[in-house]
Amino acid sequence: MDIFLIFVASLFMVLGIIGSFLPILPGPLTSWVGLLIVHFTEAIPMNTSFLVITLITALLIWVLDYIIPAIGTKRFGGSRLGMIGTTLGLIIGLFTPIPGGIIIGPFLGALVGELINRNDSKIAFKAAFGSFIGFLTSTFIKFIVAIIYLGLFIAILV
Repeated sequence: MDIFLIFVASLFMVLGIIGSFLPILPGPLTSWVGLLIVHFTEAIPMNTSFLVITLITALLIWVLDYIIPAIGTKRFGGSRLGMIGTTLGLIIGLFTPIPGGIIIGPFLGALVGELINRNDSKIAFKAAFGSFIGFLTSTFIKFIVAIIYLGLFIAILV
Protein backbone atom coordinates (compact mmCIF):
# COMPACT_ATOMS: atom_id res chain seq x y z
CA MET A 1 0.00 0.00 0.00
CA ASP A 2 2.87 2.40 0.76
CA ILE A 3 4.30 1.97 -2.74
CA PHE A 4 0.89 2.79 -4.24
CA LEU A 5 0.59 5.93 -2.08
CA ILE A 6 4.09 7.06 -3.04
CA PHE A 7 3.22 6.51 -6.70
CA VAL A 8 0.02 8.57 -6.36
CA ALA A 9 1.93 11.27 -4.45
CA SER A 10 4.49 11.36 -7.29
CA LEU A 11 1.69 11.91 -9.79
CA PHE A 12 0.40 14.82 -7.72
CA MET A 13 3.90 16.32 -7.60
CA VAL A 14 4.16 16.17 -11.41
CA LEU A 15 0.62 17.58 -11.76
CA GLY A 16 1.65 20.40 -9.42
CA ILE A 17 4.50 21.38 -11.71
CA ILE A 18 2.22 21.23 -14.75
CA GLY A 19 -0.41 23.17 -12.81
CA SER A 20 2.07 26.00 -12.36
CA PHE A 21 1.48 26.84 -16.01
CA LEU A 22 -2.19 25.95 -16.35
CA PRO A 23 -4.72 28.43 -14.96
CA ILE A 24 -7.20 25.64 -14.17
CA LEU A 25 -5.00 23.55 -11.86
CA PRO A 26 -3.46 25.21 -8.76
CA GLY A 27 0.17 24.08 -8.97
CA PRO A 28 1.55 24.47 -5.43
CA LEU A 29 -1.68 23.23 -3.83
CA THR A 30 -1.63 20.14 -6.03
CA SER A 31 2.00 19.52 -5.09
CA TRP A 32 1.05 19.93 -1.45
CA VAL A 33 -1.57 17.19 -1.84
CA GLY A 34 1.32 14.96 -2.93
CA LEU A 35 3.13 15.80 0.31
CA LEU A 36 -0.04 15.08 2.26
CA ILE A 37 -0.40 11.66 0.63
CA VAL A 38 3.16 10.80 1.66
CA HIS A 39 2.17 11.72 5.23
CA PHE A 40 -0.32 8.81 5.20
CA THR A 41 2.31 6.20 4.40
CA GLU A 42 3.63 4.17 7.28
CA ALA A 43 7.10 3.79 5.77
CA ILE A 44 7.91 7.51 5.76
CA PRO A 45 7.42 9.47 8.98
CA MET A 46 6.53 13.12 8.45
CA ASN A 47 6.21 16.09 10.77
CA THR A 48 2.73 17.64 10.99
CA SER A 49 4.14 21.15 11.45
CA PHE A 50 5.98 20.68 8.13
CA LEU A 51 2.65 19.96 6.45
CA VAL A 52 1.00 23.00 8.04
CA ILE A 53 3.83 25.35 6.98
CA THR A 54 3.83 24.03 3.41
CA LEU A 55 0.02 24.30 3.28
CA ILE A 56 0.11 27.93 4.44
CA THR A 57 2.77 28.66 1.81
CA ALA A 58 0.73 26.96 -0.93
CA LEU A 59 -2.40 28.88 0.08
CA LEU A 60 -0.48 32.17 0.12
CA ILE A 61 0.87 31.49 -3.38
CA TRP A 62 -2.65 30.58 -4.54
CA VAL A 63 -3.98 33.94 -3.31
CA LEU A 64 -1.02 35.81 -4.80
CA ASP A 65 -1.70 34.11 -8.13
CA TYR A 66 -4.83 36.24 -8.41
CA ILE A 67 -3.30 39.42 -7.03
CA ILE A 68 0.00 39.65 -8.94
CA PRO A 69 -1.41 39.77 -12.50
CA ALA A 70 -3.97 42.34 -11.37
CA ILE A 71 -1.17 44.46 -9.89
CA GLY A 72 0.79 44.20 -13.15
CA THR A 73 -2.23 45.17 -15.19
CA LYS A 74 -3.18 48.08 -12.92
CA ARG A 75 0.40 49.32 -12.71
CA PHE A 76 0.56 49.59 -16.48
CA GLY A 77 -2.97 51.02 -16.84
CA GLY A 78 -4.82 47.85 -17.77
CA SER A 79 -8.42 46.81 -17.35
CA ARG A 80 -10.43 43.74 -16.44
CA LEU A 81 -10.80 42.85 -20.11
CA GLY A 82 -7.01 42.74 -20.37
CA MET A 83 -6.89 40.18 -17.55
CA ILE A 84 -9.63 38.09 -19.16
CA GLY A 85 -7.78 38.30 -22.46
CA THR A 86 -4.59 37.13 -20.78
CA THR A 87 -6.31 34.03 -19.39
CA LEU A 88 -8.07 33.22 -22.67
CA GLY A 89 -4.84 33.80 -24.58
CA LEU A 90 -3.05 31.37 -22.28
CA ILE A 91 -5.65 28.66 -22.82
CA ILE A 92 -5.63 29.17 -26.59
CA GLY A 93 -1.82 29.34 -26.60
CA LEU A 94 -1.61 26.01 -24.81
CA PHE A 95 -3.60 24.22 -27.49
CA THR A 96 -2.24 25.88 -30.63
CA PRO A 97 0.63 24.13 -32.37
CA ILE A 98 2.73 27.29 -32.69
CA PRO A 99 6.08 27.40 -30.87
CA GLY A 100 5.93 29.59 -27.78
CA GLY A 101 2.12 29.63 -27.72
CA ILE A 102 2.12 29.57 -23.93
CA ILE A 103 4.06 32.87 -23.95
CA ILE A 104 2.61 34.55 -27.05
CA GLY A 105 -1.01 33.65 -26.20
CA PRO A 106 -1.32 35.61 -22.93
CA PHE A 107 0.29 38.70 -24.44
CA LEU A 108 -1.93 38.69 -27.54
CA GLY A 109 -4.98 37.93 -25.42
CA ALA A 110 -4.24 40.87 -23.14
CA LEU A 111 -3.64 43.13 -26.14
CA VAL A 112 -6.94 42.14 -27.77
CA GLY A 113 -8.77 42.56 -24.45
CA GLU A 114 -7.33 46.04 -24.02
CA LEU A 115 -8.07 47.01 -27.62
CA ILE A 116 -11.70 45.96 -27.08
CA ASN A 117 -11.78 48.06 -23.92
CA ARG A 118 -9.96 51.06 -25.43
CA ASN A 119 -9.36 52.38 -28.91
CA ASP A 120 -5.88 53.77 -28.19
CA SER A 121 -3.38 51.11 -29.26
CA LYS A 122 -0.46 52.68 -27.34
CA ILE A 123 -2.28 52.45 -24.00
CA ALA A 124 -3.61 48.99 -24.89
CA PHE A 125 -0.09 47.76 -25.69
CA LYS A 126 1.28 49.13 -22.43
CA ALA A 127 -1.53 47.56 -20.40
CA ALA A 128 -1.12 44.25 -22.25
CA PHE A 129 2.57 44.31 -21.42
CA GLY A 130 1.76 44.88 -17.73
CA SER A 131 -0.74 42.05 -17.73
CA PHE A 132 1.78 39.80 -19.41
CA ILE A 133 4.53 40.70 -16.90
CA GLY A 134 2.12 40.00 -14.02
CA PHE A 135 1.21 36.65 -15.55
CA LEU A 136 4.86 35.68 -16.02
CA THR A 137 5.73 36.70 -12.46
CA SER A 138 2.86 34.72 -11.00
CA THR A 139 3.66 31.66 -13.11
CA PHE A 140 7.34 31.84 -12.18
CA ILE A 141 6.55 31.99 -8.46
CA LYS A 142 4.15 29.03 -8.71
CA PHE A 143 6.71 27.03 -10.67
CA ILE A 144 9.50 27.73 -8.16
CA VAL A 145 7.30 26.69 -5.23
CA ALA A 146 6.22 23.50 -7.04
CA ILE A 147 9.87 22.67 -7.76
CA ILE A 148 10.78 23.30 -4.10
CA TYR A 149 7.95 20.98 -3.05
CA LEU A 150 9.26 18.36 -5.48
CA GLY A 151 12.74 18.73 -3.94
CA LEU A 152 11.27 18.33 -0.45
CA PHE A 153 9.32 15.30 -1.67
CA ILE A 154 12.49 13.68 -3.04
CA ALA A 155 14.41 14.52 0.15
CA ILE A 156 11.67 12.92 2.25
CA LEU A 157 11.74 9.75 0.15
CA VAL A 158 15.51 9.41 0.30
